[in-house]
Amino acid sequence: MSDDQHHPHPRTDRTCPGRQTWLTGQSIEPLALPGNENVADFIDNVYGGSGFNARRLAEGARLFSRMIDDDATIALTLAGAMTPIGMSGPIISLIEAGFLDLIISTGANLYHDLHRPYDLPMVQGHHQVDDNALCNDGVARIYDVFIGEDDTLEATDEVILRAVKRIDYAQPFSTAVLHHEIGKAVAQDAPHPEKSLLVAAAKHQVPIYTSAPGDSSIGMNLVLPYLFDKPVALNPILDVIETTAIIRDAEKNGVVEVGGGSPKNFYMQTQPVLHQMLNDPSKGGHDYFLQLTTDAPHWGGLSGATPAEAKSWGKVKDARRNNVVVYSCASITLPLIAQYVLIRNKPRKPRRLMARLDQLTERLRESARQTTIFRAGHTGTRGFADIWADATET
Repeated sequence: MSDDQHHPHPRTDRTCPGRQTWLTGQSIEPLALPGNENVADFIDNVYGGSGFNARRLAEGARLFSRMIDDDATIALTLAGAMTPIGMSGPIISLIEAGFLDLIISTGANLYHDLHRPYDLPMVQGHHQVDDNALCNDGVARIYDVFIGEDDTLEATDEVILRAVKRIDYAQPFSTAVLHHEIGKAVAQDAPHPEKSLLVAAAKHQVPIYTSAPGDSSIGMNLVLPYLFDKPVALNPILDVIETTAIIRDAEKNGVVEVGGGSPKNFYMQTQPVLHQMLNDPSKGGHDYFLQLTTDAPHWGGLSGATPAEAKSWGKVKDARRNNVVVYSCASITLPLIAQYVLIRNKPRKPRRLMARLDQLTERLRESARQTTIFRAGHTGTRGFADIWADATET
């Protein structure tokens, strides 16, 4: 008698009491394409009936749909070169449907969003090319996208400088104010304002923040007024305050994270600002988390950090529930998931948060003045406010 007969392996022991518990999931059958021509049906029935990241994509689409149905305040964080490949279009549709309430983006995505309203070309090129020749001919490359230096980049610089001249410099302002004013200027001046997500956001009062405002061509253009005695009073700490105030005010919060990078962390850090800095009892982490990424967690970088890891920082409400990571290129997944919710969900009334920022910020300030940690600290000793008062006196 073999050793296996004496000691049946748990995998082959059909009397194992837990066996049937593991086998209650949906049966995986040959995927049926006929009858699933509608994109949302295709995602639910083909991807959703499959496995691996096809199934994650279906789970992510349904999670986004639940955020909308649950009337969560929904953020989009945008990293990677998304607007150069046309992703302004799906984002505009989501804004118009009321499915996005605030955006945190790299400055580069906002800069490249400004080309098309003015008919400034970005064209399909190729990733296998002589970049020395491109440079000599005044063409910049983003993988397989070609952009003219004179006829697109420098022309866009002029658009930004004209818009910035309209801003009142009397008081410091956040990047949301900067982008709102740019969006309004483009709406007035551009021949095709409907092609800009900045215009759509300004129209629907969706605040757009840039977590690293100096790290893009928009920030680079602000060098000029600063050097010529017209410094722009941009204060990124106001971004921290305003985004935290938005999150605190919401009944429930959700996020769709495209890529990772600084926009991802900038949104996620709103929860530690509340509980760690301000001892605010209103939140216990974000309610919904959806990330579309190619970054893996085992390199230790923020871009690949999982929502389970985020729970250890108090950034999400639960380490397992209402969290989905789709490991695939967002150039594929973002349009599919956007189309899914546009089909499955009814439009929502816009929250128009841009118009309420002063009110939300004041609520946050008043709450911070009331919290005990600000007066007494965790252990009943001197609090943060006392420490700050000492620092300002010296």
